[in-house]
Amino acid sequence: MRRAYNARLFRERLFLYILVAVLVVAVLFPFLWLLMMSFKPVDDIFAWPPKLLFTPTIEHYTGLWAGEFSKSFWNSLVTSVGSTVAAMLLGVPGAFALSRMTSSTGGRLSLLILASRMAPPIAFTIPYFLVYRHLALLDTRTGLALIYLTFNLSLVIWLMRSFFDQIPRSLEEAAWIDGASYWQSFIRIILPMTGPGLAATAILCFLYSWNDFFFALILTRTEATTAPVAIVNFLNYEGWEWGKIAAGGTMVMLPVLVFSIVVRKFLISGMSAGAVKG
Repeated sequence: MRRAYNARLFRERLFLYILVAVLVVAVLFPFLWLLMMSFKPVDDIFAWPPKLLFTPTIEHYTGLWAGEFSKSFWNSLVTSVGSTVAAMLLGVPGAFALSRMTSSTGGRLSLLILASRMAPPIAFTIPYFLVYRHLALLDTRTGLALIYLTFNLSLVIWLMRSFFDQIPRSLEEAAWIDGASYWQSFIRIILPMTGPGLAATAILCFLYSWNDFFFALILTRTEATTAPVAIVNFLNYEGWEWGKIAAGGTMVMLPVLVFSIVVRKFLISGMSAGAVKG
């Protein structure tokens, strides 16, 4: 009886492992194919049947960085990091203030703040474009970072408020009794307890800014072009430079992938903690 049970358990686990392996391959296949394409010579990219064994080359990467892509990559990094830092500095205290308001007032204000992300981005394009033209912010990294800040700020406030709601107010009151000021209790008591939430929120803000294509396409020309827009420039009338497109896609994907793997524990724990109340 026990042997039959062990055999059935082995079959169930084997089926589960096979299913997980198939899902992993299905999810990673496009990324692995893109990575292989970035190292293939031009003649081998469209070879049929596809060549799995080939002599790798880095000519696509060298050609990529010899052009304007390096500047665009730096623009993406500066605007994404800058907007994320600004959104965290402004949004986290705001989320804490809303969390400590009465439940009805804080809830209504949070919903109004979140409403700024409910409209499609194209609804804000013309107003932003006209205002930026008069303020001389078109095709600038500052203007692009401000756009990302306006959208990330509501995300920070909405997410961080759920984390602050889980922290008992008695901890702050105990710190006040011990002589701590309002800001000291916030910085030394509250923020360390929401570390995973801060990490998860910052990662999401960075991803939204890093992957943006629409606003970067409309509000930039040459000086502040970001990496996603620069990749599209390899689709020209003379032909589509698939090697550089694959290399650019890999370069855009790789930093986010590495960063997400490094902080995956904070990301998973932070998102799961913020999703549960009580």
